[in-house]
Amino acid sequence: MPGIKAADCQAQQLVPGSGRSVRGLPLLVRRVPASAGDKVRPPRILLLGGIHGDEPTSSAIILRWMRHLGTPAARQFSWSIAPLVNPDGMLTKKQTRTNARGVDLNRNFPTHEWQRETERYWVKTTGRDPRRFPGKTPLSEPESRWLDEEIRRFQPDLIVSVHAPFGLLDFDGPAASPPTRFGRLRYDPIGVYPGSLGNYGGAQRKVPVVTIELPHAQQMPNDAEVEKIWRDMLAWAGRNVISGKLAAN
Repeated sequence: MPGIKAADCQAQQLVPGSGRSVRGLPLLVRRVPASAGDKVRPPRILLLGGIHGDEPTSSAIILRWMRHLGTPAARQFSWSIAPLVNPDGMLTKKQTRTNARGVDLNRNFPTHEWQRETERYWVKTTGRDPRRFPGKTPLSEPESRWLDEEIRRFQPDLIVSVHAPFGLLDFDGPAASPPTRFGRLRYDPIGVYPGSLGNYGGAQRKVPVVTIELPHAQQMPNDAEVEKIWRDMLAWAGRNVISGKLAAN
């Protein structure tokens, strides 16, 4: 991963979760509780990277952000963090968007009329692009099944999913005020895709999903921008995310 050494990963106290990849690699997770002392259930954030294996910056930036989980701004939330949801696609000589079975995990979630809509999208819109193959059935892949189970288990109030390389912010789900800017990334909706996590989490399960699209899949933003995106994300979440829903502004 760009700008990340093995020691950086080891320092973040990631442990094997309940899920494994197609090739049997553990899906590593870290749970971080909110600061003690508040009787009200703190808001919960599920932070995800590496759903597409050829977007290593999406994992690397999360490992950088994890250094700051002990700060007061971060400790107002409870976190479940999975920096690399698709290890088979990323931890290989030639990185791939898809998992080891050639499935685009971000088209494999059980959205409304999945069979008809994903087939139409894959065939007519992408021309059967193998990089965007949605699989034969929803949640056919162990990685997407684990993520679905983690959403049900953790019950997040917000999902933040990091991707690349469009250089923008997207938002799905119930909200009075989607984020307008994190660092240099501005809100610019890119559409709703059948089988995507944004569609599934935001539209179907009513859990707000912020998608952070970094400008480059292989090149990290500079240090100042890495920190600014993180601070802006925490500030927006602090203003808007409350236990069980987004605040109505």
